[in-house]
Amino acid sequence: MRKNIAAGNWKMNLDLASGKKLASEVINMVNDEVQNDAEVILIPPFTHLTVVKQLIGSSTSVHLGAQNCSDQKGGAFTGEISTEMLQSVGVEYVVVGHSERREIFGEDNALLAAKTKAVLAQGLKPIYCCGEKLETREANQHFDLNKAQIEEGLFDLSKADIQKVVIAYEPVWAIGTGVTASSDQAQEMHQFIRGLIAEKYDQETADGISILYGGSVKPDNAKELFSQPDVDGGLVGGASLKSRDFTDIIKSF
Repeated sequence: MRKNIAAGNWKMNLDLASGKKLASEVINMVNDEVQNDAEVILIPPFTHLTVVKQLIGSSTSVHLGAQNCSDQKGGAFTGEISTEMLQSVGVEYVVVGHSERREIFGEDNALLAAKTKAVLAQGLKPIYCCGEKLETREANQHFDLNKAQIEEGLFDLSKADIQKVVIAYEPVWAIGTGVTASSDQAQEMHQFIRGLIAEKYDQETADGISILYGGSVKPDNAKELFSQPDVDGGLVGGASLKSRDFTDIIKSF
């Protein structure tokens, strides 16, 4: 059975004191209130990773993720963070190819394929993001774009490695806008992505990969989104900065 996952991407928000407070609240709420087996991932800024890991401690429900990494192992790359560095502070998951990295920082599928391989080589798990802009969807090219992002970013991986990847579909037009893809729209794309994996590898492999939805996930829409057969959870942005909202999303499974 594939995992249900709620991943909270804090982006470039919160100073260390605020991040420590948020993480403590979420961890305590998860321990006290959550009765499902969902895997919770906190994804704070790099500067907060060590402190958040200390707060997580030996919890089997809450895990640590990083928002990005370098494709290089180390060396003269000022400002970059390697997967070895991330692993050394207790990171388990790394987001690769978030739409903001693609759009603002110009990261293409070839670079993201290299980052994905770097994450896997270090024994960490990638959360590989894909998704289209509004104009792409309106031009009815959203399936082609997501297919290219999946094929060019992931399909050089072995069957053993692809099984370690979490995929996050995040329509760019729904990120931070308050607009959410309908549950039917989310299911349609998640089913399409799972079908691509089945064609490349096999159905058993496709059925074992968690595919998350990202794009204005909130407590009032999470249950409907997560109830879709191919939606296995959420990559949550703004709502993950509020401990009550994020915990209620986790409880939606």
